[in-house]
Amino acid sequence: MFEFVKLPELDFDMTAVTTDSGRVYVTPSGFKYASVTTVLSDYNKKAFFEWRERVGAEEANRVSRLASSRGTKLHTVCEKYLLNEMTSMKLASMLPTTKELFYKIKPHIDTRMGKIYALEQALYSDNLKLAGRVDCIAEWDGVLSTIDFKSSTKQKDKNNIGNYFMQCTAYARMFTELTGKPLDQIVVLIGTEEGPGQIFIESADKYHTELQKYVNKHYRKVG
Repeated sequence: MFEFVKLPELDFDMTAVTTDSGRVYVTPSGFKYASVTTVLSDYNKKAFFEWRERVGAEEANRVSRLASSRGTKLHTVCEKYLLNEMTSMKLASMLPTTKELFYKIKPHIDTRMGKIYALEQALYSDNLKLAGRVDCIAEWDGVLSTIDFKSSTKQKDKNNIGNYFMQCTAYARMFTELTGKPLDQIVVLIGTEEGPGQIFIESADKYHTELQKYVNKHYRKVG
């Protein structure tokens, strides 16, 4: 059973609104801040368009839909598991592909995750002017961490997933700003179809400057 720590500073929710410049969240104070995913959407965009041109629009759309669906299903299972809602029967009845991905990261969740402070929690930062919904903030190997669940067909190269680390960095900064609790460790768990699951552990300090560049670029673009 996973233990939850309730923080009164996080007793709020936010509404997401889709605009011409991407998704924004309305904070409890009424400010509209860009979502983290919107701000980071330019990451590796050139490589994405080159791939799309190479395989064709129809195939690119098919692969993107499958990847999105796969990620959503894995994320849902992880959330329900951490909420202690996944019985043995429910785990056994999962779709084979989702089960395969989940069981590649489950042993690490079981042995390395401690107290949970936030799960699918809305967060925002007045300093960064960013907002979003974090997968999980919990102790990992005894250290308070931002934890993100991802899925992939192939093994990921650390050098090509800077957007994952910046996303986690944003949530780490939001959490600290709202609660006053220091948080620097970021953990990315990836369930992969080919090969074992992957775990990347990084420092938010390492990615803060690059994240700020993307934030500045986004707000310059939207005025």
